[in-house]
Amino acid sequence: MDKKNLTPEESLLLITKTIEETKQRFQKNGHIIILWGVITFTVFFSQYILVLLGLYKKFDIIWTTILFPLGAIYTFIYTRKNINKKNLPKTLLTRVIGTMGWVMGMNLMVLGFLFRQQLGDAMAPVFIILLALSMIVTGASIKFKPLFIGGLLLNLIGFFTFYLDRDYHGFSLMLGAVIGLIIPGILLNNARRKENV
Repeated sequence: MDKKNLTPEESLLLITKTIEETKQRFQKNGHIIILWGVITFTVFFSQYILVLLGLYKKFDIIWTTILFPLGAIYTFIYTRKNINKKNLPKTLLTRVIGTMGWVMGMNLMVLGFLFRQQLGDAMAPVFIILLALSMIVTGASIKFKPLFIGGLLLNLIGFFTFYLDRDYHGFSLMLGAVIGLIIPGILLNNARRKENV
């Protein structure tokens, strides 16, 4: 295959086009970010309700083990269906962000289910910081400030959570879900709607 050397202008144009295509893909799937924010908020909010009702020991594990895997299954099916159906171009940036998302999600589930005891009081802050890393990289990659800022705020919440008593870690996770996922996801969806007008 004949390789052509690109001029600096052509290289910049190619990079800009790749970022824009990746951003458009994420805007079309912004509801996935909202979905994960809602699932996270729901799980930890419901844990507090179950504690108040005295039902925590009976339903906590079942509730947690149902919602997170269901979210993963929905995300996998939706993503596969849309990639195959719409035949959207898959850029290197899209692959990197997508792979990072799946690896991060699977690691969070494994850490939560298998290494809960070893993580102890650090579990919630570590989860928040890992999720923040994903949001920061994604926001920076697609040049979407609300996602980047949401990730930075999420990271700060993670650090702050180290100073909280373990009983209040759920509140940090709920706040992080709203600030780092739900609000940026809504803004990402709104950006798509504005571009389509």
